[in-house]
Amino acid sequence: MLAYLLRRSVWMLVTIVLVSMLSFILIQLPPGDFLSTYIAQLSASGQQVDAAEVAALEARYGLDRPVYVQYAMWIRGIVTRGDFGQSFQWNRPVSDLIWERVWFTVILSGASFVFSWVVAIPIGIFSAVRKYSVGDYLFTFLGFIGLSTPNFLLALVLMWLLYINFGVSPGGLFSQEYIDAPWSLAKVWDMLQHLIVPVVVIGTAGTAGLIRTLRARLLDELNRPYVTTARAKGLSAWKLLIRYPVRLAILPFISTVGWVLPQLVSGGIIVAIVLNLPTVGPMLHRSLMSQDMYLAGSFILIISVLTVIGTLVSDLLLAWLDPRIRYE
Repeated sequence: MLAYLLRRSVWMLVTIVLVSMLSFILIQLPPGDFLSTYIAQLSASGQQVDAAEVAALEARYGLDRPVYVQYAMWIRGIVTRGDFGQSFQWNRPVSDLIWERVWFTVILSGASFVFSWVVAIPIGIFSAVRKYSVGDYLFTFLGFIGLSTPNFLLALVLMWLLYINFGVSPGGLFSQEYIDAPWSLAKVWDMLQHLIVPVVVIGTAGTAGLIRTLRARLLDELNRPYVTTARAKGLSAWKLLIRYPVRLAILPFISTVGWVLPQLVSGGIIVAIVLNLPTVGPMLHRSLMSQDMYLAGSFILIISVLTVIGTLVSDLLLAWLDPRIRYE
């Protein structure tokens, strides 16, 4: 076990370094940079661009140096000082911008993840145990709709229905009067009310996929010889179902835990833009569009690190749940 963790830790570090290099290079591949875009915007608005100011901005952000030097400066700041650099677009430290929105993203993504599991596991078990029943056909039909409907389209439909029927807009995480208000129980309750729509929208596609996966796996496990043997020994149906088939059928759920951690940061980007949510996703989108390399690169680096860590957690959980899996 210890040797396995050490070996995986080494590969994790190598992977993170390679991903950070590739992400930093890919962000700079499109022609121009943030400074050239900024200059073009000033020129389009009729403002004069001073050459001395341009040179000062290039020196400040290191844009007058080669890419590998910029990358080395960025990584050295992260490792030694926890400094992710300065955002060109926002003119603020990247770490401040990330932490301002990461908590809302974690709350939204975590609630969507819990919603998916709480809904998918009971329905998947029911569909497998009551195969070809009316309920199974109904949940199968709803599952296919959930898989085929884009999340952003569902968000638009829910926004329209709520506005037409109740005269309220579910956009954002707070009502207008609570956006700049200090934290209180009333503000928390207002946020929880606004969380319902994005949680349902983001969790729908994942829930539908998990239901279909659990149903298929559980149907396969229920036909195994060990289930027949356990029934012959007099084990109750419920205890048999939970102790053996369900435990093995949820392995695909555990294998996707590695995706949960990066989703806590990225979240549903398109849904967040449609619903005007103050999460990390829209900021990541804007940083990529404006070639704000330090902000975009930091987001990609954090998501990559969380993906690698999540994959390790998934592997350890799988080995713990299924004795057939060995670390070797």
